[in-house]
Amino acid sequence: MILELGHGRLKKDDTLSSRVATSAEALEVAVILPCYNEAATISKVISDFRTHLPQARIYLYDNNSSDESIRLAREAGAIVRSEIRQGKGHVVRRMFADIEADIFVMCDADDTYDASAAPRLIGRLVEDGLDLVVGAREEIGDMAYPPAHKFGNWMLTSLVKFAFGNGFDDMLSGYRVMSRRFVKSFPQMSRGFEIETELTVHSLQLEMPAAEIRTDYRERPLGSASKLRTIPDGIRILTTIMVMLRQERPLYLFGLSFVALLLLSILVGTPVVIEFFRSGTVPQLPSAVLATGLMILAFLSLFGGLILDTVTRGRNEAKRLRYLELPGVGATCEARETRLMP
Repeated sequence: MILELGHGRLKKDDTLSSRVATSAEALEVAVILPCYNEAATISKVISDFRTHLPQARIYLYDNNSSDESIRLAREAGAIVRSEIRQGKGHVVRRMFADIEADIFVMCDADDTYDASAAPRLIGRLVEDGLDLVVGAREEIGDMAYPPAHKFGNWMLTSLVKFAFGNGFDDMLSGYRVMSRRFVKSFPQMSRGFEIETELTVHSLQLEMPAAEIRTDYRERPLGSASKLRTIPDGIRILTTIMVMLRQERPLYLFGLSFVALLLLSILVGTPVVIEFFRSGTVPQLPSAVLATGLMILAFLSLFGGLILDTVTRGRNEAKRLRYLELPGVGATCEARETRLMP
């Protein structure tokens, strides 16, 4: 039995599940590649995906490249489009809006990720009825993953796990396989490299079925330079996490603020209260005023968090309903199998 991917076919092998391998229907697969000055690698990346997903449609979205990326991508057989607003987030937003497919394979165009893992990631998505499979980076070579990037990824991933619950080990991976309902229910806001953070939080927020599979991650080839600026982009990603925490977990954030202000108020006000009960006077009037103000701010923070939490729950319910309106990959498989039955 064979599984059709896109408008062609992928032969059955051990990387695909039995359910996927015996499925008689066709799944449209789109490989989507954001690109900015990747002339040194783009031809090989497209060729690799063409080899491992022979008939998948391969899209390259150029983001104002000044080199030969567009020409080389066209020569390699990719469908080339452009996004003039600078930033990876803008590119991903445009790709998600423009492209229609059952499965989306998003990968950076720098030839650091392993295209041969794509069938395995797709197989896991279809077999388990998932909406997201992340290709967690398994470093090959000492310089594949700079120490500063590795530490930043660990720190930011740990923060997201702490704030949003169970997450992924490699939140910032640029290699992801997504279902159509994941992509079409994604209300993106980010503009740059913080897009991976937003994708991760989207899956956690709606409690989507997701998985993480280890994939090889190699050093950039000679002539290819990273576009990630460790400190500036790290700060932007951290800012994005805090903004999303305020938007998606307001009671958690404002609850922490309530506790901090309450403790500070008690710390400042306790000597004043003790002195009042001892002597019947309030000699430290500024401390009394400060303690009262902090207590008021604490409860304002608590009530504000409760109100925003109610609003957030309503918004999340609407997003969840929109998500459920779209068929998952498993439902698509079953529907097409039924139509193809004699």
